Amino acid sequence: MTLPAFSPVGLRLENIDKRYGGLLALRGVSIAIAAGECVVFAGRNGSGKTTLLRIAARLVRPSRGTLSFSGEANGGDKNAVRPGFVAHATMVYDELTAQENLLLFARLQEIPRPETRVDTLLQEVGLADRSVSLVRTFSRGMRQRVAIARALLHEPAVLLLDEPATGLDPQGVAWLADAIRRLRDSGRTILMSLHGESEISSLGTRAIRLDAGSVAADTRTGATFRSILTFADA
Repeated sequence: MTLPAFSPVGLRLENIDKRYGGLLALRGVSIAIAAGECVVFAGRNGSGKTTLLRIAARLVRPSRGTLSFSGEANGGDKNAVRPGFVAHATMVYDELTAQENLLLFARLQEIPRPETRVDTLLQEVGLADRSVSLVRTFSRGMRQRVAIARALLHEPAVLLLDEPATGLDPQGVAWLADAIRRLRDSGRTILMSLHGESEISSLGTRAIRLDAGSVAADTRTGATFRSILTFADA
């Protein structure tokens, strides 16, 4: 995977609450993430991982608190940073080809030279030979590759991955681990939610455990990766 130059970006969540009706999904979450960190968010189902990533992706607004990215403060464009987001569901169109899916999103995002960018990404995610196949004929792992390519279309400095290995076979997990490793080593800031220890979690430079919508442990404040990930997988 050949990655272009970019400006590294960090982010900060301050006193974030998120309420869905009577449910408080996040409560008082404050986290500073430095540019280039690869952060694993662990926790049981319902702990708030997906909600946190969706807020970081600017797909939902917090009920209270603020999200900011470095480079947007001090009078800068408050929406200058556009993270790439890969949801738990791949969210690709079954009746379009892989190429058509990516071209659609590239044009919506006004990506320069969209055909060239799409062809490059399909090559990088190993789908060049299936570029004109309908996505409904793809395995779960192949659909995940399309979703990751879509997230990378605009060359984001921040990448958000919600349980990215779900449904992947061992070959798919190995490919995903290699892709994340290359993105991490390029200096991208990566946030990913995971359930426990794995080949993917071993790529993290930091781990944070959420419990009932709050930060319960963080390797930055002395917790170990193993304690965070094994607790989350219990």
